[in-house]
Amino acid sequence: MSHEANSLKSIFFALGANVAIAIAKFIAAFISGSGSMMAEAIHSAADSTNQLLLLLGLKHAKTPPNQEYPLGYGKAIYFWSFIVAVMLFSIGGLFSIYEGYHKLHSTEELELPYIAVGVLIFSMFAEGTALFGAIREVKKDLHGRTFWNWFKTTKRSELLILVSEDTAALIGLTFALFAILLTVFTGNPVYDAIGSIFIGSLLVIVAILVGKQIMSLLIGSGVEDYKEKEYVAKLESYEDIEKILGIKTLQLGKDVMLSVKAKMIVFDSSIKMIDSINKIEADMKREFPEIMWSFFEPDYEKNKD
Repeated sequence: MSHEANSLKSIFFALGANVAIAIAKFIAAFISGSGSMMAEAIHSAADSTNQLLLLLGLKHAKTPPNQEYPLGYGKAIYFWSFIVAVMLFSIGGLFSIYEGYHKLHSTEELELPYIAVGVLIFSMFAEGTALFGAIREVKKDLHGRTFWNWFKTTKRSELLILVSEDTAALIGLTFALFAILLTVFTGNPVYDAIGSIFIGSLLVIVAILVGKQIMSLLIGSGVEDYKEKEYVAKLESYEDIEKILGIKTLQLGKDVMLSVKAKMIVFDSSIKMIDSINKIEADMKREFPEIMWSFFEPDYEKNKD
């Protein structure tokens, strides 16, 4: 289910790009005095921290199950993704709004604004490259869904964060460039201040949208619809299963817990039925490597449980 190596590659690439971009933006912001550029510098610094937290989350999620956490630590990546979405995005957004509000009352002109323009253009290229790489990974996980449906239903929180922050970064960079150019051409610094406020508002909106999606993963959601249909289709193909009475799934990071209730054919003995169930569970895990835990309950009819 999860292309973890590809996710790691995308995170490392985005981390390197954002560190370089953040340094360039901070230098340009101090030289030019641009509020929009300072907002963008804070944004890139926050993005760099985001990637570090995602790496921490992926490492934490690999911790093997133990007596205290029998289902493992897979959902740790959701926790760190939620921290990224709610805390860092929001803090970056609120700081940018404050910076813009402060600049609204300033009459200082930008110094060497074309340095800021050059840095923004470089940043747009770097962020665009990072976004292209993230989208390439998302396409592998679409399975017939639109990008918007993927955003609303994906269980790949690390990819969700990368795509969201790269998209927000590109939009913010475009508006920052537009705001600085307006300030240069008109000599009115209010446009630069408005640019900073817009960037901050964009980050807050992204934080709310992404945070809401990841919250559902923290609470505990099942696998995507297409994946559940694949499970059911495979289970129905076994000759020893007469009817599927119900299945329940739980997404635990890259791992999945599967619970099956099924009406079995009549066996000569309970031992033979147990052997059949064991073979079915083993085959399901071979077919779907993401299934880490499987619970199979034979029954006669579907009930409320």
